[in-house]
Amino acid sequence: MAAQTSGEARSARRLPAVEERSAGGVVVDVHEGAARIAVIARRNRAGRVEWCLPKGHIEPGETLPQTAEREVAEETGITARVLAELGTIDYWFATSDHRVHKVVHHYLLEATGGELTIENDPDHEAIDVAWFPLPDVHRHLTFPNERRIAQMAWERLAGTA
Repeated sequence: MAAQTSGEARSARRLPAVEERSAGGVVVDVHEGAARIAVIARRNRAGRVEWCLPKGHIEPGETLPQTAEREVAEETGITARVLAELGTIDYWFATSDHRVHKVVHHYLLEATGGELTIENDPDHEAIDVAWFPLPDVHRHLTFPNERRIAQMAWERLAGTA
């Protein structure tokens, strides 16, 4: 029996890859003259709390903006309409049986109604939701790539983008 080289061992363990696309974004509300955004908290696989932008999978027949509007409503309780595209984030993660290349399309959305709640989240991923002042949200968001998206929203609203 021939011994495996390290490259063969690595490829034998390599999990199959799948692509996933999601949409969500920065939902902005102006309250007492200041812009604020709704951010959700969830637990990661290790059980730590992460504050992040609302986002989720595309349902059959939905456009990316429709997905962003639906996901914001489900995860935050806030109804909103898309104003502009902000950009995409992509990253990799692994499950027990495959690797996932995730691409998330982010939009700038204007809050049009609703109240903060996580009760409408069908996946029960969100454990909390809160408004944060847009200029300070970078202190609360867990992921640098989402802080970058929030900064893009701030620049867009401030007219400096």
